[in-house]
Amino acid sequence: MVAFIIRRVTQAVFVMLIISLVGFSIKNQIGDPVRDMVGERVTPAEREALRDKLGLNDPFLTQYLRFAKNAAQGDLGLSFFHKKPALAVIAGKAPATLELVFGAALIIIFISLPIGVFSAIYPRSAFSRFTMAFSTLGVSIPVFLTAIVLIYIFSVELNWLPSYGRGETVAIGGWNSGFFTVDGIKHLILPSFSLASIMLPLFIRLIRSEMMEVLETEYIKFAWAKGLRRKRIWFVHAFKNTLLPVITVFGVQIGIMFAFTILTETVFQWQGMGFMFLEAVERSDISLLVAYLMVVGAVFVVVNTLVDIIYGLVNPTIRIAGRT
Repeated sequence: MVAFIIRRVTQAVFVMLIISLVGFSIKNQIGDPVRDMVGERVTPAEREALRDKLGLNDPFLTQYLRFAKNAAQGDLGLSFFHKKPALAVIAGKAPATLELVFGAALIIIFISLPIGVFSAIYPRSAFSRFTMAFSTLGVSIPVFLTAIVLIYIFSVELNWLPSYGRGETVAIGGWNSGFFTVDGIKHLILPSFSLASIMLPLFIRLIRSEMMEVLETEYIKFAWAKGLRRKRIWFVHAFKNTLLPVITVFGVQIGIMFAFTILTETVFQWQGMGFMFLEAVERSDISLLVAYLMVVGAVFVVVNTLVDIIYGLVNPTIRIAGRT
């Protein structure tokens, strides 16, 4: 198991190096830091002297190694607009995005699991047929359209929930959270459902198809032949093996949801990383854009690595297959 973990961590480091190379290439090719730092009255000679001082005239490999070294130490550059480290800007916006993703993940788990399992056990029921038809429709609807519809129904027409902002937050250990206030939870409901709408139909169909496949296996038929109770067969033997591929897909989709928060946060004016990214694009804040790319890439890599390790713990055949 130790060798399996070391191999996965090594792969994660290699992927992060590739992401850092892509990020540095973007930073090196788009925009001019000297132009953003000085005014128009600075002479070309002074600009060139500043470029030498900042090391911008060094060879590409030298600049990249310096960038990678600084990134490994947590230095992803200085935001031109905010006038402070880009990583500090992202850290200030991260709690809002993490809460949004966490809320969407809870919705996906507590809705997709019972519906997917029920649809697999009773595939010919009217509820199962309706669920499959609705999930097909849900996959094809973009998140921003879902967000607008939810705002119109629950904010404009019914006036039940707020339509923008994070609401009241409380500081807990330097983390401004809306999970511990009624107003914060009200503001979180619509954005979380909007973000969850991307993955919810996918997981309902995935859980249903995986469990239906497991229910047709030989060991499930043997369990029926032994006379085991239905609930034990469904929720112990079948459900346990259904979760293995679902865990893998869920880990990947959590990383994807971080990228989709851009649309959700824009519609709901949610002051998170996605909203910050669009502001950085409008302001041509290249350092902040590259830092965002690095952080989101790191989230993808860390989550996928943890999922691989957990999957290896749950299913030992993965470790054996990797070794052979």
